[in-house]
Amino acid sequence: MNATPNAAAAGQIKIGADLTVNRLGYGAMRITGRGIWGEPADIPTAIRVVQRAVQLGVTFIDTADSYGPEVSETLIAQALYPYPPELVIATKGGLVRPGPDIWNRNAQPQHLREACEGSLRRLRRDRIDVYQLHSPDPRVPLEDSLGELIRLRAEGKIRYIGISNVSLDELERAERVTPLVSVQNRYNLEDRRSDPVIAHCESQSMAFIPWAPLDSGRHATQSGSMRALARVADRHKVTVGQAAIAWLLHRSKVMLPIPGTASVKHLEENIAAASIRLTPEDMRELG
Repeated sequence: MNATPNAAAAGQIKIGADLTVNRLGYGAMRITGRGIWGEPADIPTAIRVVQRAVQLGVTFIDTADSYGPEVSETLIAQALYPYPPELVIATKGGLVRPGPDIWNRNAQPQHLREACEGSLRRLRRDRIDVYQLHSPDPRVPLEDSLGELIRLRAEGKIRYIGISNVSLDELERAERVTPLVSVQNRYNLEDRRSDPVIAHCESQSMAFIPWAPLDSGRHATQSGSMRALARVADRHKVTVGQAAIAWLLHRSKVMLPIPGTASVKHLEENIAAASIRLTPEDMRELG
């Protein structure tokens, strides 16, 4: 790997018609407090992590109004505003947080409008580059939720619309309502339930953003396919987390991993994974 890690080593991906980003991003959920609730214990370190991500070539940062809630977006602006012109910030709306580790759905049109406008204020932006419906709400027709995002896009408050936590059926239903540029689902070496969604994204040249790309640290275990991952990591003299990120990057050309962390050291390790080149043998072993 390169002595100085840089996200550009992962190559680039196009989002929509006019956004191009390095294909290893940063997920800003973990710069909040315990339970993704409240401010972090060490705000200066959280700010340094975000700044360091950009210094290491990250041009895509993913966040949400529910991270904190509101904390992640606020810290991103505090760390990076005024933003470098190449930086794309994606945020999400549609989940509400009554307490730590509690995530409730609310995709009512009025809530989504308030969430988007709140994100604009906190991020200090006139327009959100990529605004994602955080999750379909079973109490609200998907068409109604997306319809409000379409209106916000028409008002110039959103550039592109994405969607998160969807099945293939839900994704295809959403696409009948509006063009989408990204899908964000849980996906990692151990959880591949979104394989059909990835195949669809490939056919549509749509970015697939895997959340929990490191399975919340459980890639450090030695069970199941983790033994294969450990063998691959050992061959390349990297950590299992770095090997897991490299697997994602090799898994699909539309993959845009966003490993998150609140540690500068861990961030640098994650970004270094952009330079790992897995072999066909490695990929066969990982399945």
